[in-house]
Order: sequence, then structure tokens, then C-alpha cells
Amino acid sequence: MKYVEMGNLNGKTLMLLPGTCCDWETNFGTVIDRLSEKYHLICVNYDGFDGSDDIFPDMMTVVEKIENYIIEKHSGRIDGAIGSSLGSSFVGQLIQRERIHMDHGIFGSPDLDQSGKIAAKLQSKLVVPLLTSFTKNEKKRNKSKEMLKKFFLMDEENAEKFMTCFSKFNPESIKNEYYTDLLTHLSNDINVEHTRAHFIYANKMGKKYLKRYKKYFHNPDIREFNMQHEQWLFGGEEFAVPVLKAIDEFMEMVV
Repeated sequence: MKYVEMGNLNGKTLMLLPGTCCDWETNFGTVIDRLSEKYHLICVNYDGFDGSDDIFPDMMTVVEKIENYIIEKHSGRIDGAIGSSLGSSFVGQLIQRERIHMDHGIFGSPDLDQSGKIAAKLQSKLVVPLLTSFTKNEKKRNKSKEMLKKFFLMDEENAEKFMTCFSKFNPESIKNEYYTDLLTHLSNDINVEHTRAHFIYANKMGKKYLKRYKKYFHNPDIREFNMQHEQWLFGGEEFAVPVLKAIDEFMEMVV
């Protein structure tokens, strides 16, 4: 595990938790400078995605490591945390376990998929080989890159950075991350005193995800954006600016 603290060290603390098969440098690279101007950022790279030879163990082991870091370095309290996609599973667990406290848990258009072990194994057998095959050869890499550019409206530079993630990390880490995320369950109607759950809802994902947000958290603050999953991180200023504005509003709310 690697943690980098940067930005406005006099500002509110905001932890950045990247998504599937990603490090924070790639996941938040397009917005890191603007977030750094206002917030004391705590940027996290999980085991297996931190440049070391370690293998990602499982979601709950990593949750405990994040909790221990917050307890040791920040007296058990941060102002906020934002999870991109799978990173939102960590945000949810940090809130519901109550070992540490955060005022604002920000969920970046997550799917919050949950399943039993058999279904998780079946899904992993289908999805993980797909993820690890995106860069199998140059033809496959270029085809996958063009798909990302079309779907997310990524520019060439960001598409290239994103594609690199699929080739630089150990497939065992990718498998463990994807599989154990499905087994990391949230309770219904989570309601922690003085903590507010905020959701960046990408409406092009579909309304079933909106229902999940309302199922798992009590009275969540949901902001709807006309975009694809996490497009604000890869699709340019049109998508990034309004979401960054919403994040500022979240972090200023009194809880």
C-alpha cells in the first residue's frame, strides 16, 4: 500500500480511492491539480497496484489497512473520501464499519454490485480474462483504445494512460480485486451520525443503480449528471467542471 499526501495541506482532508485495475495517478490524473488547490489530498494505491511486487489480497484486508492509516496518521478522522467506481466500495465500508470517521463519503458513479461466492466466481471467470486481454497484442490494444475514446469521449493521451493500466498490473491482483469486491457487501439503509453519503449519479448507467444508492444509504445526497460511468474523469471539461463544483458543495455541507 502506498499513500501520497499532497495539495493544500491547510485545506480539508480528502482521500482519493481509485477504481478497478487502476492507480490514483491514472484514475484522478485529469483533476488532481484542481483538487490539490483546495484540499489536503490523501492519494491511495492498493497492494498490487502500487508499483510493488505485492498481490492485492482482498477488499476487507485493504479496508483495514486504510483504516489503520487514518487512525495512525489522522487520529481516526478525515473530512471526506471519494471513491471512483470500485473505490466507492471502500468508502462504503469505511462508513459502515465506523472504525474511523469521515464527514463526507463521496461515491463516484459506482455500480455497487454484490453477489454470493458462486456467482462471483462465475462473473470473475467471464470478466477478468476480458480485462486482462485488452492489451494482449497491438491490434487488440488499438481496438480497445478506440472503444474507450468513443464510449467515454477520452482524448488520445488519457486513453493511452488508461490502457496501460491493463498491462502493467499482475492479473492475479486484478482477479482478486474484482472477485472480492463482489463479496464486499453493504448493509441496507446505512445511517452514521455526522456522516453524509453523496453520490455522483451518471444517468446513462441506468436507473437500477440509482435504486441501489437509495437502498444502501439513508437519505443520500444524489447529484444527477448526463454522462457515462466516471466520464467526468476522462471525458474533458464539459463533464469535469460541474462534478468538481458538486464535490466542493459536498465538502462544504454541515453534517
